[in-house]
Amino acid sequence: MSLPHGPRRARVALSDSAAKQLHAITSEAELHALDRALVVISVDPDADELLPGDSSGPHLRQYVDDIERVRLVYWVTALKTVVVVAFIEV
Repeated sequence: MSLPHGPRRARVALSDSAAKQLHAITSEAELHALDRALVVISVDPDADELLPGDSSGPHLRQYVDDIERVRLVYWVTALKTVVVVAFIEV
């Protein structure tokens, strides 16, 4: 008997800007909080709010966790297989 699988996760990629922000984080608590937020958006890419904007570029979304004090701005590819994080604030 096979075990049931959970939902398939989207792959998370970082923009160059977000990667630089990640490398600037030195606190273990902040890294842990960021990791939790990345898991949330990989499991449910539509987890939070769609930011206002036009249709000329990607539809940006924002995930905010007030308890962990994390904010991510990201967009999701058309097939919802990749989440690209554009901005990290911890």
